[in-house]
Amino acid sequence: MSALIRKRTVLVVEDDRDVREAITEILIDSDYEAVPAANGAEGLERLRTAQVRPCVILLDIMMPKMDGWQFRSEQQRDASMRDIPVVILSAGADASEVAAKMEAAGYLRKPVALERLLDTVQRFCLGDAKK
Repeated sequence: MSALIRKRTVLVVEDDRDVREAITEILIDSDYEAVPAANGAEGLERLRTAQVRPCVILLDIMMPKMDGWQFRSEQQRDASMRDIPVVILSAGADASEVAAKMEAAGYLRKPVALERLLDTVQRFCLGDAKK
């Protein structure tokens, strides 16, 4: 059972409370375990203390305390979490370029479309569920 939970856990690092809560609710309603964090520092703390590794991290770029760039840099330096895929959340027109520079697995433009969010999360969390 813990393997299934592991495949369905998503870390949501987003400083906008309304956006973070909306994404978290959507994920929970779709039977995912959503772990919210209000900034990069909180996201790293949640990763480091997690009993279950997330299958994907949804990461905003512009945040207080620690932005997405700093979070991603710290994540890539830590062998215990560097292989967790990251999907960038950005309202910017250059989201694909930012995702490439950050070596992220993908990006979602804000406002995030419900279907696209769930398709993206499913790709990372359940992509190998049939194996």
